[in-house]
Amino acid sequence: MFDNLSDRLEGAFKSLTGDNKITEINVATSLKEIRRALVAADVNYKIAKEFTDKVKEKALGTENVLKAVKPGQLMVKIVQDELTDLMGGQSVGINVKGEPGVVLIAGLQGSGKTTFSGKLAKYLKEKRKMKVLLTACDVYRPAAIDQLTVLAGQVGAEIYKEPENKNPVEIALKAIDFARQNKFDVVIVDTAGRLSVDEKMMQEISDVREAISPNETLFVVDSMTGQDAVNTAKAFNERINYDGVVLTKLDGDTRGGAALSVKYTVGKPIKFVSTGEKMDAIDVFYPDRMAQRILGMGDIISFVERAQDQFDEEEAKRLEKKIKKNKFDFNDFLSQLAQLKKMGDMKSLLNMIPGMSKAMKNIDIDDSAFGRVEAIIYSMTPQERADPALLNMSRKKRIALGCGQSMEDVNRFIKQFDGMRKMMHKMSNNPMMAQMAGNFKGGKRR
Repeated sequence: MFDNLSDRLEGAFKSLTGDNKITEINVATSLKEIRRALVAADVNYKIAKEFTDKVKEKALGTENVLKAVKPGQLMVKIVQDELTDLMGGQSVGINVKGEPGVVLIAGLQGSGKTTFSGKLAKYLKEKRKMKVLLTACDVYRPAAIDQLTVLAGQVGAEIYKEPENKNPVEIALKAIDFARQNKFDVVIVDTAGRLSVDEKMMQEISDVREAISPNETLFVVDSMTGQDAVNTAKAFNERINYDGVVLTKLDGDTRGGAALSVKYTVGKPIKFVSTGEKMDAIDVFYPDRMAQRILGMGDIISFVERAQDQFDEEEAKRLEKKIKKNKFDFNDFLSQLAQLKKMGDMKSLLNMIPGMSKAMKNIDIDDSAFGRVEAIIYSMTPQERADPALLNMSRKKRIALGCGQSMEDVNRFIKQFDGMRKMMHKMSNNPMMAQMAGNFKGGKRR
């Protein structure tokens, strides 16, 4: 997402390269390109025009103040601040206080609403340590109840369902009573998706909301529908006055217009963003971090947070001792690979590192490569995994046959593993790297 917008904004800033100060003329050229970039990203022209007017006002207002800052750098900072403000300024948390707290999920059909319900259940269960009850109130879509049942099983949440009942208001009320009696912390009510903003279905969601008085009503939007998503969000808000927006499918081929303009148009914050089908592919929306990613600055804070979520201090201490003794083996590698996979797909992780988004633009990162590596290791005996030095030619041939890969593939992986192992051993004895590792672990404890 945002790749095209990032490239066009970078081109707009380049028009200021070589200038030694901000002027009406060079700012006008840059702003023209910025406005075109926003419109191309499916941002409404009126919003794009107002945005660039604000940038112009700030830029010209600083021409005599920050002479030590290059015009291009100054423009990037101003655009970053304005993008952050356009998307809401700061993150807004979800309200799940109550006995139990109730979250109502609404949206159009196909927006990823039911999948998000499962992701939210996992998020609240693991991040907030809450006992979560998923409620199946989609009484129209075939297999909707089955889908939510499967998701509940995947995330370790319970589900309330009445397959024969076609009244979503009754189901939701009974679910809340069930949750109260069984001391659930939060109830997530998944409602039927709408094919369009039709009166019958809008009345139904209004009736459900009025009956259960949720702490939080979230409207799920498919970000790939661009400006149409914003218009739909506005229509829904006028009817049910929801509390926040969820943007799904941000990993798809989307121009980003919904993320940039929904807060401005609807007046409600984006609370979560969702990427992919994995149940942990959900993030709290931070406008400042998204602005940094749009401008190619990465999002190192989110990267570190994801790493810390998977960080096991006792495991790290154990590995540190093995690495220092140059005893890191294939079992340890499998353990680290599992933690890395939990952080998300590799390309999205690399895009969080400053400068990597541009470097990886035309490179396809194939996560299936992890599976090939795992197949090689699982084809080894327990003794071979624990002692890489045992791998002679005959053993490698047996491993290649066992995993269905060529000898060349097996040899390449073992050579790469050996090189990585030596580098890790060398770095473990570097005082500076040891200090950095200590700081990271200390940050986790705090």
